[in-house]
Amino acid sequence: MTAVRHSARSGVALLATLAAGISFAAAPQAGSARAAQALQQLLERERQYELSLDPIRSSAAGERAWNDRWPDFSLAAFQRREEHARTVLAQLDALDANALSAADRLDYDLFREQREVELEELELRWYLVPIRHNVGIHALGNLPQRLRFKTSQDYADWLQRLRSYSAYVDQTIALMREGMRTGIVFPRDAMQRVPGIIERQLLDDPTAHTFYEPFLRIPDTIRDAAALRAQGQQAIAGGVLPALRRLRAFFIDEYIPACPVELGVWRMPQGERIYAHFIRRNTTLRTDPAVIHQRGLDEVKRIRGRMEAAIARSGFKGSFAEFTEHLRTDPQFYYTSSDELLTAYRALAKRVDPLLVKVFRTLPRMPYGIEPAAGAAADDSVAGAYAQGTADGERAGGVVVNVSNPRIRPKYEMLNLIMHEGVPGHHIQRALAMELGDVPEFRRSLRSPVFSEGWALYAESLGYDMGLFDDPYAEFGALSFEMWRAIRLVVDTGIHWGRWDRERAVAYFRENSARPVADILQEVDRYAEIPAQALAYKTGEMKIKELRARATAALGPAFDLREFHKVVLEQGTIPLGPLERHVDAWIAKHSY
Repeated sequence: MTAVRHSARSGVALLATLAAGISFAAAPQAGSARAAQALQQLLERERQYELSLDPIRSSAAGERAWNDRWPDFSLAAFQRREEHARTVLAQLDALDANALSAADRLDYDLFREQREVELEELELRWYLVPIRHNVGIHALGNLPQRLRFKTSQDYADWLQRLRSYSAYVDQTIALMREGMRTGIVFPRDAMQRVPGIIERQLLDDPTAHTFYEPFLRIPDTIRDAAALRAQGQQAIAGGVLPALRRLRAFFIDEYIPACPVELGVWRMPQGERIYAHFIRRNTTLRTDPAVIHQRGLDEVKRIRGRMEAAIARSGFKGSFAEFTEHLRTDPQFYYTSSDELLTAYRALAKRVDPLLVKVFRTLPRMPYGIEPAAGAAADDSVAGAYAQGTADGERAGGVVVNVSNPRIRPKYEMLNLIMHEGVPGHHIQRALAMELGDVPEFRRSLRSPVFSEGWALYAESLGYDMGLFDDPYAEFGALSFEMWRAIRLVVDTGIHWGRWDRERAVAYFRENSARPVADILQEVDRYAEIPAQALAYKTGEMKIKELRARATAALGPAFDLREFHKVVLEQGTIPLGPLERHVDAWIAKHSY
């Protein structure tokens, strides 16, 4: 126990030492070595600082220095973050960026972009909407599955978290009340889902709550298991459940009545600036929403033509609307139980795995698995998501699939979900990023939705290269997933720029997709809550496909798809500009 706690405190000590011991304003940097050293010190200090700000994410990633706490969601804490972001940008200004090597300059540029975006989001006070309908303090059912429970200290830390959950809820409510006061609130339709998710956790038996699950698997090596279980039960019964009741009452009595019917951020103070910010954050581009909207319309038209051709090859006689209704209603396209659905997902993963060598020269060492979504928010969660593994090898990567309602999980889309969230999509890209060689630690977990989601959508199309879309229904499923992402360009911009209402967004989705209506409603609520995140997928995928076409044309018979994928992924998660320059340099080097 002592060793584990010492290790945790050493992480906090490192943060304090770095924060106190680095000065960037003293004297001009003299030479590339000195500038590089100053930059790398700043990057490491800020990595530790970021880990301290988000203990949930840090714990899930295997960092245990902050395992006993939740994030500080006080208004004062966010004000401190804003000042800190300004200070860091000033420290970057003090560096002689022109003296850096090309590799260090890439680190500098990526980090600076990240800090600029962070500061703008803090200035916009987006932290005043800390709960989305299926994401937030009320929807942490999967968290125990993502944490390590092997030592007495692991359980002591978890107990401390359970005991401080009530204060975390109160901070969240205070943020949302400030959001109500300032007009920064989410739309009513999405928020009406929240009380039901909370209600499903208000159990008479505290040992049935997902937060108690770790106490059901206490290792034999830990003494006083009975005492730990009793303390866990008491912490949930006396703290967690009363806090959830308060949160539910707040939503019903105060928050939902204050939420508008309109979906878009245009109704918020600085709404136009908010949407422009999230376009930049999620695409790394400063693109006019009108341009994105038209790009989406063009893509929907193109993909619709290919879907019509697949329908014709299937032998179905009828219109597009009749075919999509056939897919929504015919039982042959759905499994009947959650267990059957989960087994089918796992079988599909085993089908894909051996074909990866056709399209990859380099594969990650980290394995992955398929696991079901858990917790009260499962019914209101997306169809699938990727849970990143830990660098210490304690936990592999995981594709978390929603099997709660098999009747809205069509068979013909399952393969694409595995390819997007698992392999060759998120798992390969993120695991390889974690295994990068000589790069700063912050690069291994850098987030750029346009790259990671663009890659995952592009990875779905590799099913053609791998020979997986071998019948019209399989191809239609692939096109249905691509259409889903093209529709996002239209609907997201429609909501936040074009001022579409929910009915128009749902109708457009239904006209061009075979997705079940319940899934469509879930998607529209998601776009309303996360402006511009839906734009990342198609924007990134189209750029990667453009670069592949460019390389194919330039290199001719010498083009190697496996080498192309190595080049795209070898720098980790990067914005589209640096990616394009990197691929162009590779093309130039190998062109004759």
